[in-house]
Amino acid sequence: MDSNLVVHALGALAHESRLAIFRLLVVAGPDGMAAGEIAQKLGLSPSGLSFHLKDLSHADLVTPRQDGRFVIYTANFNAMTALVGFLTENCCGGTPCVASDAQNCCADTR
Repeated sequence: MDSNLVVHALGALAHESRLAIFRLLVVAGPDGMAAGEIAQKLGLSPSGLSFHLKDLSHADLVTPRQDGRFVIYTANFNAMTALVGFLTENCCGGTPCVASDAQNCCADTR
């Protein structure tokens, strides 16, 4: 993964509202969620939500799609997986492990 994209993605997630939006969309899964529903669930104004969704979209963390008169946003799970992979690719001295097995892949070194 390109380190510039990683920095942009981490910067986008480094804001309380954008992190909450992204986490909500992860829970929503591949069906995603309409912008109005996101705003309602998180108590964000439409203009504030639009600003945050634009930043998350530019970081390739969310994907919008038109569904009639609604815009549905979904988390970009491929980008999320690539970001986590980039952050953990050298964990455990380079020994491959998956995020779900992270507790078991490294010996306690304390």
